[in-house]
Amino acid sequence: MKAVAYSGGIALTAAGITLIYMATRTFNFAHASMVGWGFYVVFACYSIFGGTPYYYVPLAALFSGFLGILLYFGVNRWLLRAGASPITLMMSTLGVDLVLLATINIFADYLTDVYKINARYFVLELKDLVLGSMDGLGVRAIPFVTVCVVVVLIVALHLFLKKTKFGIAVRATIENTQLATVLGINPEKVYIFSWFVGGALAGLGGGLLSLTMSGYPTVGMTIIVTMFAGSIVGGLSSIFGSLLGGFLVGLSEYIGITVLALSIGGWILAYRILIPLAALVTTLLIYPQGLAGIKLKKIIIKTPGTGGRVGSGGGG
Repeated sequence: MKAVAYSGGIALTAAGITLIYMATRTFNFAHASMVGWGFYVVFACYSIFGGTPYYYVPLAALFSGFLGILLYFGVNRWLLRAGASPITLMMSTLGVDLVLLATINIFADYLTDVYKINARYFVLELKDLVLGSMDGLGVRAIPFVTVCVVVVLIVALHLFLKKTKFGIAVRATIENTQLATVLGINPEKVYIFSWFVGGALAGLGGGLLSLTMSGYPTVGMTIIVTMFAGSIVGGLSSIFGSLLGGFLVGLSEYIGITVLALSIGGWILAYRILIPLAALVTTLLIYPQGLAGIKLKKIIIKTPGTGGRVGSGGGG
């Protein structure tokens, strides 16, 4: 169950990476610290105000969404207008990530000095709601909450992109910015929206992951490879593909390293990052389009003795 919760959180963060890339062709390495801020917003609010950590997950999403807007107006907007290359756009976000990491460290020291909270390392998993027990072990709420959040997000995004005027404008701008501008669509609004939602997904994923794994200032950097692997495996042309890719990569990483640790030994845990890295490299080498590039209608399934298509409507 913990693997499901971890995978769902990775899926949300991967979707944020993909959305920002689709809109502005920017690989956002600052996503790492946006996720880290998601951890710290939930931890700080819970430690100071009490209640349950779930109360503060929406606040974490809003905070990281606000960081996304700041990054866009402070850096990305000017580089886009100057016609900067994708490499320049990417490297600029790496610089922003270092700044955001510094602010997380400052905030952690503030919590320690003012509120006497050990903010350098914390475990919120023990503060999760316990729904019951199974074989003597507590069944925690986070796997069910994470899955529900992912499902609701998929439905909401589908309805937004298909049924609303602004959603259609977002799709048009992503597909062809120049043509969308000719049709009267303001790309600036789409860029702002994308950076806000992309950042919010980072904070949302970080807030939920804080109930699955330990928190510390560099936690975002610890899982940044997994997040990007999920985005690339899912396909950089589809938010829904990145959600699926993030979930599959997270699940493979968590289950894979657990199986290896039990069969080989605990020393293998130090090499956990190799699993999502292998998924990322393999996808880039074999099928760069990712899961989103798979055309299901063109997949031909041959059965023994036929050589035709399954479900093609042919005679018995």
